[in-house]
Amino acid sequence: MKLFSKLYDRVLSWSKHPKAQWYLGGMSFAESSFFPIPPDVMLMPMSLARPEKAFFYAWITTIFSLLGGLLGYALGFWLMDVLLPILDSAGYGPKLAQAQTFFDEYGVWVVFIAGFSPVPYKVFTISAGASAMALLPFIIASFIGRGARFFLVAAAMRWGGKRFEDSLRKWVDAIGWGLVGLLLLYFVYKWMV
Repeated sequence: MKLFSKLYDRVLSWSKHPKAQWYLGGMSFAESSFFPIPPDVMLMPMSLARPEKAFFYAWITTIFSLLGGLLGYALGFWLMDVLLPILDSAGYGPKLAQAQTFFDEYGVWVVFIAGFSPVPYKVFTISAGASAMALLPFIIASFIGRGARFFLVAAAMRWGGKRFEDSLRKWVDAIGWGLVGLLLLYFVYKWMV
């Protein structure tokens, strides 16, 4: 079934939209504080569609992600008591507790690692605010971590170019269904444990 190749083509067409960079900025901002979908899903096809602007798109993603991270920090700092029941009901309670343990043990390095890795960054921005982490180290670690991730993605798309786009297009359905299978296995495992 060619579901993912159709979605891929649609996202690729969205990435060529005249306002795509605004959508990328909005998605980057929202993902760092409350939205579940990472901005890489826009950054990758936009960088493939316009490789000469890949690093410009990485800057947009990094800056707006940092601004969204500051919103997450503010939410954790001022509204954690209000947010905790909502986050618990959304299944983020254990993740927040784990994030707090990481903060206690590793400090600002957690923000850097969370910014670079595929873990839900919003959990760490809110936790940083809730634990009243010093703001300047939070900003620096977020900027470096998020920037490294997004510039790496943009560079891979820019340098892979048309060859990478053709390969991705060829394998997108297999990759998509493979990820769905892994998610199903994960949920079955969590249900059984």
